[in-house]
Amino acid sequence: MVFHAKTNTVLVLTIFLLVFVFGTIAWLPFFTSFSTIIIMSAVFIISAVFIGWYATSIQFVFCENHLLVKGGPFKSKIPYLSITSVSPTTEKFTGYLISSSDKGLEIFYKSAAHVSIKILPKDKIKFILELKKRCPNAQIMQNERFE
Repeated sequence: MVFHAKTNTVLVLTIFLLVFVFGTIAWLPFFTSFSTIIIMSAVFIISAVFIGWYATSIQFVFCENHLLVKGGPFKSKIPYLSITSVSPTTEKFTGYLISSSDKGLEIFYKSAAHVSIKILPKDKIKFILELKKRCPNAQIMQNERFE
């Protein structure tokens, strides 16, 4: 079962704009030849495509033994047995951020690298119901709090 993430369009456009502005300011002194302009334009385009790919491809896949969280080239496997709790959050900087929104779900789990991950599936209620089926021992808040 696959759930897609909500995309914060304003944030993605802001990141595109910041990459372009700061890149232009940083590289402006080097725009002396046509080949430099071509190379720098390619770097900007590749950066923009990467950000767009990452921001629009975030998915949460329920596999047999783990929840697979992926966005662009990045993937995280969270075993169902390691998930301890799920709660709504409005914190901007909490855990491993995969969501570009300030509102979301924070999944706490046992791991050496991260303690929690913040996600925002498009259909939170269905996501929570599926997670409850697969993680019966996890403490999951009531559905009303996730809307």
